[in-house]
Amino acid sequence: MKIAICDDCRKDAMRLKALLSEHHDAVLYSSANQLLNAVQGQKKRYDLYLIDIYLDTGSGLELAKQLRREEEDAALCFISFSDEFYREAYDLYAVQYLLKPVKKEDLEGLLERISARLHREKEKSLSFRWRGQTGMIPYGKILYVSSREHTVYIHCRDGSVQECTGKLNEIAGQICGDVFSRCHQSFIVNMYHVSSMNGSELVVRGQSVPVSRRYLAEIKRRYQEILFEEME
Repeated sequence: MKIAICDDCRKDAMRLKALLSEHHDAVLYSSANQLLNAVQGQKKRYDLYLIDIYLDTGSGLELAKQLRREEEDAALCFISFSDEFYREAYDLYAVQYLLKPVKKEDLEGLLERISARLHREKEKSLSFRWRGQTGMIPYGKILYVSSREHTVYIHCRDGSVQECTGKLNEIAGQICGDVFSRCHQSFIVNMYHVSSMNGSELVVRGQSVPVSRRYLAEIKRRYQEILFEEME
């Protein structure tokens, strides 16, 4: 796994790197500008970004916002001596918030989750047909699938919407399971991109997806399961 560590305290950064096994490729950055130059200028990408909240050259939260603009699905983890910025980290879809000194078992738990996510996104794709052409979209890039007037729409993380022929029931039979769940007659949602559940509505990367009464109990159960996965 490729990991970027951004911490202006070299001692803390080196300790964090020492906790990682030799199987991970960790690169140290001492400032927000240094990391941004690598991401924006050199187009480097990492599977996980470990960011210190307090940076002498700027806020770790501001750095995370800029990284999110460059890479919408970036896995961000904040590290701090205090948990006072936990709410802001949550709003940035941080995968975790670790307190210094970071414990080896907490870091290993985080790496297991990221590794599982990468594996899940890599191994499966949704196949589709549109106007005589065929294509594939990795599960991890799909937010939700909807249908309207005999056309199916695949809504993706990058904001694009792929139209395809077929019926939603056919796609449900192909993809529903651990990652996707049917939540409505006209909607299938990637449960790993759900940020919150409000009554009979799911919020997926800022977009609202309805949940009908027929599927409500199962969606609540699956949503709770994934919350517990994230906490482990």
